[in-house]
Formats: sequence, structure tokens, C-alpha cells
Amino acid sequence: RTADAVMPHCHRHVLAKVHQAGPEEVAGAVAAARAAWREWSAASLADRAAVFLKAADLLATRWRPVVNAATMLGQSKTAYQAEIDAACELIDFWRFNVHFAERIHAEQPISSSGTWNALDYRALEGFVYAITPFNFTSIGGNLPTAPAIMGCTVVWKPAATAAYSNYFLLKLLEEAGLPPGVVNFVPGPASQISERVIADRHLGGIHFTGSTEVFQSLWKQVATNLTGYADYPRLVGETGGKDFILAHPSADVDALATAIVRGAYEYQGQKCSAASRAYVSDSIWPKVKERVLGMLSGLKVGDGLKGETHQGPLIDMKAVEKVEDHVRDALAKGARLVAGGKRHKLGGSFFEPTILADVTQDMKVAREETFGPVAPLFRFKSDGEVIKMANDTEFGLAAYFYSRDIGRVWK
Repeated sequence: RTADAVMPHCHRHVLAKVHQAGPEEVAGAVAAARAAWREWSAASLADRAAVFLKAADLLATRWRPVVNAATMLGQSKTAYQAEIDAACELIDFWRFNVHFAERIHAEQPISSSGTWNALDYRALEGFVYAITPFNFTSIGGNLPTAPAIMGCTVVWKPAATAAYSNYFLLKLLEEAGLPPGVVNFVPGPASQISERVIADRHLGGIHFTGSTEVFQSLWKQVATNLTGYADYPRLVGETGGKDFILAHPSADVDALATAIVRGAYEYQGQKCSAASRAYVSDSIWPKVKERVLGMLSGLKVGDGLKGETHQGPLIDMKAVEKVEDHVRDALAKGARLVAGGKRHKLGGSFFEPTILADVTQDMKVAREETFGPVAPLFRFKSDGEVIKMANDTEFGLAAYFYSRDIGRVWK
């Protein structure tokens, strides 16, 4: 059973055949994780850390062009976006995670005269289920390896649309000396794999990045199976965002325009940290609009393999349809289209960089995660008004404030 890994910027170009894990492979991955647990969890932190510090060194040198190129080909990142993600951030994850693991182990209780108090840090029993997203190769590398540094063994389900780059990360880890069974790579149908893994008695934890809806579903499945587990699974998840820029009258207009364009359109807005709303004071609105439109006119859309490209395609056609739905909904409810708004002339999953004005809180682009190159712009008059609007969403992840008045920022 295989599925094609294709280039988002050229759907007919097949990069690889990705084998799809079925029940037997999932059972094999769980068995391998359990078999590796005793020796790996008993190894010293120094011995475990050595593997990931070596991996960081390999990624910083010989493996850097391989993982960056795989990310550019499989996830349509530009060279710049691939470098700051697949190389730099993952190198930092592996090195900083080791550093913080050492700090955790160094935390010991005080021993008074005649007594010895010691805290023993143990890996979770069973295995950790790591579910990783398409939009950051670094997260693909971090979620399975952070628990592994602490002595856990892992079953890793990569996003289908990032399986190509994530496979190379697995090969890198093997070269760095990661023992068999510590991290088990199982690409395949997400719901089928999750159903079987979560039903396993020895599930020790879930490490997840993805949509809010999926994480809530996983949480419910764990709750349903709770009495069947050998221990209480630990759940760690980072989910959706609807992050906003809030620009006061004192904001630097040039810096603000740059933040809107980079925040909304870098990697096509496919980041949980993307600036997917901008609240701009009435008094600076005309200048901000002029600057943003000027920058947008020079923004190159196309193949990320070309050096001048700023924005590539969305990850797949399902993502395009979601963006179209959000734009349609906004226009139907009275928003004004300032730029873009439709599929790009390049075809495929390319979408024009889009600006919507006169956006209101009842629109999907104001409340839901669009995950596309859309900048909804709101105008406001008072601080109280805008703070209420900005907080009026189920998501609470990131916010960006622009003002020369630090007191306004703290408020």
C-alpha cells in the first residue's frame, strides 16, 4: 500500500512512493517501541543526549542541504523558509532540548545532615505517540525526539504531506546512532493509525501539533479508553491560532506594513504563528494601506526553488478550498476585496495574496484559522473596542503589538 508524495508546486511530479502503515505495521511499531524501552530508558542522560547532539552537528553540516532540499521539494518552502525551519530551528531544538534536560536532571531536593534526598527522573512507561504537522520540518523532528531525550520510546506518525522530508530526518537520526525501536516511523492514514495506537494498553503519552479539532478528538478517544491503560497517558498539544497584529496610532507605519506582509504571506500563511488578523488604528489606516499595497505589488508568487519567490502554493487543494470558502464568506457578509481573492493564474494550489478590508467579527476570517495567504484588516478607534474584538475567538496563541508607547502595549 503506497501513496504518492508530490510537489505542491507541481502536482504531477512524484517525489517518492510512501508506504502506508496498516494494522500489522502499527502493531510492529508499538512492539518495537516497547522492546527498546528498557535499555533506552535505563541509559544515562549523557548517553542519550550524545545521539541528538551528534544529529544536530550532522544537520548543521552534511545533512543540511539534504533536509532543506527535501523541505523545499515536498512542502514548497523557499530556500529562506526551509533554512530557518528545517535546518536552524531543528538544530536549536536538539541542542537546547539537551541543555534543558540537563537542567531538569540537576534539580534535586535539599538533603539535611544525616539524610539523602534524591529525585529520580524516569521515562514514561509504555510509549509516546508523536503526531507531527506538515508546515514545519523542525516540528516533525522535535515532537518524537524531545520525549526520546528523556528516555521515552516513540511511535511517530508524520503528516502525509511532510513524509518526504521527515523520512530524511529518520535517516539522519539513524546515522547519529539512534538505536532501533526508539523512534518508529509510521506514515499512513491518520485516523486509522491513531485509533489503533490510542487503543493500546501501553500508551504513555501523546505529543501533538495540528488542528484544534483533531487534538480534541484524540483527547476524547483517550478519555473513552482511560480504564484500559496501564497508566494515565500524558497529553501535550499545540493547536490552532488566529493571531493578530494590533497597531496603535503611534506605530511605525513602515515596520507595521512589513509585519503584515511577512506575517500573512510568508509560507503562504500556513503557520500557527501567522499574522492572520490586523487591527489598525483609524488615524494611520490610509498610510498603512498604501504601504502594504505597494509591497504586495512587488511580491513574487511561484516556485520556491527560484530565488526571487516570496510566496509559493498551498500544501494541497483541500487547503485552497478552505481559503476560498473563507474569502467567499467574508465578501458575502460585506467585506471589501482590496487585493487578490482568487486562485492564482499559475494554477494548481497557488492562491493570490489577498487583503480584505471592512472585516467584521461574524466572518470566518475573523474567527477561524484560515491557514492561507489572507490578511483581514480591521479598523478601530478605541483601545477598549479593539481588545474586545481581538479576544473574541476560541484561539489564544500569539499576538503582535505595534506602538511607540510602551504603556499602551502593556495595556
